[in-house]
Amino acid sequence: MIIPTSKVKINVEYFPSPEKETTIVFLLHGFTGSANDWLEIIPNLKKNFSYVAVDLIGHGKSASPKDVGLYSEQALVWQLDDIFNHFTKNKFILIGYSMGGRAALSYATHFPEKLSGLVLESSNAGIANEKLRAERVQNDEKIIKMIQEKSLEEFIEFWMNQDLFASLKNLPKEKLLRSQKSKVKGQKIGLINSLKGFGTGIMPPLHKMLHLVKCRTLLITGELDTKFTQINVELVNLFPSAKHVVVNNASHNVHLEKAEEFGKVVTEFWEKLK
Repeated sequence: MIIPTSKVKINVEYFPSPEKETTIVFLLHGFTGSANDWLEIIPNLKKNFSYVAVDLIGHGKSASPKDVGLYSEQALVWQLDDIFNHFTKNKFILIGYSMGGRAALSYATHFPEKLSGLVLESSNAGIANEKLRAERVQNDEKIIKMIQEKSLEEFIEFWMNQDLFASLKNLPKEKLLRSQKSKVKGQKIGLINSLKGFGTGIMPPLHKMLHLVKCRTLLITGELDTKFTQINVELVNLFPSAKHVVVNNASHNVHLEKAEEFGKVVTEFWEKLK
């Protein structure tokens, strides 16, 4: 389903609940991902909720415009707001993984009153230190050059062979291949502009704004992902009402590696939203 936001067409995959009155959950994928990343996760989540998995700009079936400005934090937040308003005027739950978690957090700091719950998987709030921000931008520029020079298949192979995703090799071969095939359907310009417009070093750091996020918040990281686990150990204290859960024997992509555990942790969290 294509949602025409004010300046870009965004694709979503919609899974409505048969119940008339239902909570809507929006799901945001990570860099190189798509709405399809959540298809195996949704069955592990609460049955009487409606789910909307979003292809972020430059990913999946969504448009990949050349204008880098459309990938900025501000533009992304307004695109998401258009999508959310299309489905509901009530409060909703927002789930974001990695880059999608940063997008979810950006939205939450701009529109905290619209959320009843927030789940951030392997996410951060940007980089506050200027020197580290500059280093991250330089690193992303190297990645951009790689995307430009290599085939998309070669780049995705490199991306998924990073130490951050090393434990994915323990997944069943068919499941891992499905994930890789889904990623190579994207467009180079979408990936490049996502880094240029909303890379971790480019996005405004949000640490000083997290006190605005009043809804209950769940932070999830994998035990083997020591970098993001430590980030979230510190991050959890900046929210008014947040909990950090570390999933054993998982790395960065918890929902792919440990789908059942991810579903259980999230569902237990939702029970406390009442």
